[in-house]
Amino acid sequence: MTARTTPQPSALTRRAALTGLAAGAGALAVGSGSRTAAAAEAAPTAAAPGPSAKAVDPTPGAMKLFDDPGFNFAGLLALGAAGMRASEVGEVLTAVNAINAAGPSEQTFSDTFRAWGDRLAAPPAAGRHGHGAPSQTRRFRSLRAAQYYAQALFYVLGTDHPGDEEAVYLAGRGAWDTFAGLCSPAAVRAEVPYGRTHLPVWFFRPEGPAEPRPTVILTNGSDGQNLDMWTYGVAAALGRGWNALVYDGPGQGQLLFVEEIPFTTRWEKVVGPLIDWLERRKDVDSGRIALTGLSMGGNLVARAAAFEHRLAAVACQPGCVSPWLGFDAELRAIVTPDKEETNRVWNEEVVPELTPQLAFAVKKRFEIFDRQALRQAREGVVPTDIWTPAQVAMGLDITKVVGRIKAPTLVLDYDFELFYPGQPQQMYDLLRTRREYVKMTEATGAQLHCSPMAPQQHCDVVFDWLADVLQR
Repeated sequence: MTARTTPQPSALTRRAALTGLAAGAGALAVGSGSRTAAAAEAAPTAAAPGPSAKAVDPTPGAMKLFDDPGFNFAGLLALGAAGMRASEVGEVLTAVNAINAAGPSEQTFSDTFRAWGDRLAAPPAAGRHGHGAPSQTRRFRSLRAAQYYAQALFYVLGTDHPGDEEAVYLAGRGAWDTFAGLCSPAAVRAEVPYGRTHLPVWFFRPEGPAEPRPTVILTNGSDGQNLDMWTYGVAAALGRGWNALVYDGPGQGQLLFVEEIPFTTRWEKVVGPLIDWLERRKDVDSGRIALTGLSMGGNLVARAAAFEHRLAAVACQPGCVSPWLGFDAELRAIVTPDKEETNRVWNEEVVPELTPQLAFAVKKRFEIFDRQALRQAREGVVPTDIWTPAQVAMGLDITKVVGRIKAPTLVLDYDFELFYPGQPQQMYDLLRTRREYVKMTEATGAQLHCSPMAPQQHCDVVFDWLADVLQR
């Protein structure tokens, strides 16, 4: 369990800031994982026989769908979901071939997957003999449609129609709702009060009597969609006879893309109302409620668990104590206590030098933290105020509160963890409760942030640990 270290700041130059932006903009955040190309530049190296060292390729051979590592991560994420019926191998590879033939770009990637979402969201033709087949077919077509819309959504800000972001989200949300309603039993839909709004929730139950069962609250990261929670938890929970709750918090899903509510640094205020809602249900064992967080969700759930002590277990996937440290040191050095000077340097010295790809990365990374940044991104404009969203990102640092967690805690790490290197080990070391550290490895194809090629392995590790903790 060796921690990797974060590069130390060096003298700030315009070129250094841009280099930092390339590496850091993708590293911040990432519900289903960041998909920026520059992230791979931070890949670790291994000593090769002889006097020189060569770079290690985290996605060799058949794992290389795109030359661009950002697009490649996205493709692998979609491909890996096939094991949970949240994609189809042939559909994903056909889309990949079409994108490569057209020339990979945010435009071709988003448009191609959006077309696949449109195709599958349409109701299937009725079966010849009935017997429930058409609804079952539509159920999983809708789940795959939600996957492809999610792929399109991530890159839509880099296209010539960035204002379509809400429409693409709503298309994916419609497909997800169709899927959830066709489950057996159908997912319970509810709105849980949160501040001046409500948190949309989907409560999945296994078949069988409505008796008290262990329940897992599944928390997304910064850019994942609900279908990712199916792949990384709902299916695994139902298979074990457990309940699973999926929700949108601030900075996610409906609250971000429709209501324009950015992330909060107080995630316990999000989780608390969810537990209140669950405790009122007769089919929930209130003594066995667990909380999992994927990607940046690993930070959010640790923060929640530090202050919300009704949880029976917590899983951080991966452990993340400071999303802001995912940005390169040179970029972070731009943000000083002086808001006016920070934004002057940003707008006069950095923004004019941004490539289209880096401009997309900035818009994508900052929209989750600030309403003005979100609105500017949808207008095709690079945020003019980075100081304000940066304060939110910095406010997510939980270094000083991790030791307050009382629930047993699982911390995952990954070979080639490019976004929060060293942070899982740091979180593990800070914990003062029952804890376990597990690294997902290249040896079993589970490398990279959130194991995009191995969600089944990922769920086996998490849910086997939860079963051990929650057993009575």
